[in-house]
Amino acid sequence: MSARDWHDGTRCVHAGLPEPAPGDAFLPGPVFAAPYHLDPWQGPAASPNGYGRPDNPTRRLLEAAIGELEGGECRVFASGQAAITGLLLALLRPGDRVLLPADGYFPVRAFATATLEGIGVSVGFVPTAGPYPSFDGVRLLMLETPANPGLDVADVAALTAEAHAAGTLVVVDNTTATPLGQRPLDLGADLVVASGTKALTGHSDLLLGYVAARSAELLETLTGWRTTTGAVPGAFDAWLAHRSLATLDLRLARQSANAAAVVELLAGRADVTGLRWPGRPEDPAYPVASAQMRRMPGVLCFDLGDAARVARFVEASRLVAAATSFGGLHTTADRRAQWGDDTAPGFVRLSCGVEDTADLVADIGAALDAAGPAGPLS
Repeated sequence: MSARDWHDGTRCVHAGLPEPAPGDAFLPGPVFAAPYHLDPWQGPAASPNGYGRPDNPTRRLLEAAIGELEGGECRVFASGQAAITGLLLALLRPGDRVLLPADGYFPVRAFATATLEGIGVSVGFVPTAGPYPSFDGVRLLMLETPANPGLDVADVAALTAEAHAAGTLVVVDNTTATPLGQRPLDLGADLVVASGTKALTGHSDLLLGYVAARSAELLETLTGWRTTTGAVPGAFDAWLAHRSLATLDLRLARQSANAAAVVELLAGRADVTGLRWPGRPEDPAYPVASAQMRRMPGVLCFDLGDAARVARFVEASRLVAAATSFGGLHTTADRRAQWGDDTAPGFVRLSCGVEDTADLVADIGAALDAAGPAGPLS
């Protein structure tokens, strides 16, 4: 069996590792360096390492690993937001038009209105589930699927075909799905962007972003942008991220199973409304998600009626922590309205961790019972 035929767990464990040699570590430790020794005659031409901002061997191993999983060449950034804003600024010029998700990550929309419009880029916002306008005259279409936090899903292959016919570049934010959930480049997208802070690395201990592409021209543009702006992760964060990738398949399997069980619990409760998870057959996103995605995320959302009931629910739980971000080992609840998202006061994004399924379901059920009905704090 060749490496191309390996299954997800094998690919995650071996992604980006150097060829084995006696006495070497499986994954070499992080290389900490700002300057490197240069050849007195050839200078930086003699080695791939000249200066720490553009060059770092630990970072390159991580990029090789993520690239293998996404099916393209990868460049990592200091955070997901650094990757997204860098991509937009590197590819857009005054007079260009960009379409962004109306229901996607809020800071991206805030950046678009505060910065892109300020430099003469025309910005439009489209719900992930559509309807989509004509792509004529659009330089770049960004999709976030499943969308964060509402979990709608876009048909990447269909939208990409339509956009390409109009000469539009397509970028897919793959944060929620991860490359094990879907590979947008295989579906025709030109670029993938994601926050590696979330499920990709999954231990809630580092910030990371990345861009992946198959186009050498696009990759060269983005690499140049990163080099001149310096939006690079440190060597230790890169090493931690690569180490964490090895368990991605295992973590996602438990998180997805937990999400399915929690969804079943919540679907049977009259005091929970607005339940969304693309892996649920009753969900409006299920027809596209089940055809497009290889596995479902461990993230779901629902409404508990008001902010006070959300607070009582989290306070009563022993396993659900109040925290933003998602995809980590610990189950977390995030009331998105407190961060500026256009969501109802009682809207909750729940990120299932890797706790035992029975324990998590029992805890959430008991916490909901203890929270009582919607209403003011007692």
